[in-house]
Amino acid sequence: MRGLAWMAIVAALAAGCGHRAPRLPEPVPAAAPGAVQRADALVTYPEFGDADPHRWTGRAPPSYPVHGIDVSRWQGEIDWATARAAGVSFVYIKATEGGDVADPAFSAYRRGAKAAGVRYGAYHYFYFCRPAAEQARWFIRHVPRDAGALPHVLDMEWNPHSPTCTLRPDGATVRAEARTFLSILERHYGRRPLVYTTVDFFRETGIGRLAGTEFWLRSVAGHPRQVYPGAFWTLWQYTGTGLVPGVEGKVDLNVFRGSPEAWLRWAG
Repeated sequence: MRGLAWMAIVAALAAGCGHRAPRLPEPVPAAAPGAVQRADALVTYPEFGDADPHRWTGRAPPSYPVHGIDVSRWQGEIDWATARAAGVSFVYIKATEGGDVADPAFSAYRRGAKAAGVRYGAYHYFYFCRPAAEQARWFIRHVPRDAGALPHVLDMEWNPHSPTCTLRPDGATVRAEARTFLSILERHYGRRPLVYTTVDFFRETGIGRLAGTEFWLRSVAGHPRQVYPGAFWTLWQYTGTGLVPGVEGKVDLNVFRGSPEAWLRWAG
């Protein structure tokens, strides 16, 4: 779909949700038949609050149509129907950490999100004091196969405040461990996980050099194009102090890189 026809569809999507017409996103392949009807179910361009807003330069998060959150047990009880109606299109839920910690809220959050029609994925917080294969098995033990799930996530960042593990391996070791974890999960779930990471970890380990891997980048004070020069990203975590109807207190906010149609194809 090209030119004026594409622009008309995007404008119709925005108008149907009561928001302004968007800036055009990065180019994406033509939408599959029926994608526009399915895109109408999304609440695009939501207007979430932020307890500590940043003054953006360049392309700001609100210009992206598809937004989501990531949560752990610290978010407490969540009204998923309210969150979805407000524009939460997806959620990443903490499932496991290291090789012996499981988030006690994962199952309840997973059920609640699915019941409300919020697409979900699970994430694992990596610790450098246990082998990657052991951590992958721990994740698989707690996260069931689900054809409706988003690709899961390996969260790799330094953990200097951990009471048990503050190791900082060299970049080659980090990348080797990541490849092991990603490959085990890809074989089990049928889709390669994303890697979530932070600015310092990305810079110091070369994690961005992992072939065939999509990235979810944290950048709360600048667009990823500025903060991660040359990096290609799928998800952007743009604040840790978001305010979302249905969620008590502050929560991480994220955007998907592309259009509603691109989101529907990516989410499967």
